[in-house]
Amino acid sequence: MDIRAERTKNNIINAFIELRSKKEIEKITVKELANLSCINKATFYRHFEDIYVLSEYIENDLIKDCINSIPIDTDLLDKNGLLAMTTAFVNQRELFSIIFSGSRLSVGIQKLHQQVMERIYQAHPEFKDDLEKQIILSSAIYGDIYAYYQYKDTDFNFFIDSIVKLNHALEYILNSNLR
Repeated sequence: MDIRAERTKNNIINAFIELRSKKEIEKITVKELANLSCINKATFYRHFEDIYVLSEYIENDLIKDCINSIPIDTDLLDKNGLLAMTTAFVNQRELFSIIFSGSRLSVGIQKLHQQVMERIYQAHPEFKDDLEKQIILSSAIYGDIYAYYQYKDTDFNFFIDSIVKLNHALEYILNSNLR
């Protein structure tokens, strides 16, 4: 992609984030997005099929950047891994709050869950075929994310300490034979 097309695409993305910070995705029109980006609608459609494709592009890129900011050799199930994952998420919390607000929150959580599980499977391939461990991990991941949203305005260090305690119990459960 040439530099002008890349700049236009970035302008569209930035305009979308600005609009998204003020309104639900369902209320954003291509016309207002094009006006804010200083382009015409045809230019928008050269880059994206519609507003939802643009949103999905930004969502996927945000989650990919978040996960990729965690060193590849980090085991997400140990204390350092949990801290790295939480820190990566919190460093992008403002953008997450904008992009995954309203009707997109559950979509964001599902996408984040999928990417975290893929990273866990890289370090623990034996979990991929173990339904019990998948259920435990999914419960922990969804629980951590929802707990974050519930308590994001409280003491962050206390939140992390609480999640780390829970993670220690999770490590024990995952290393135990529960059957």
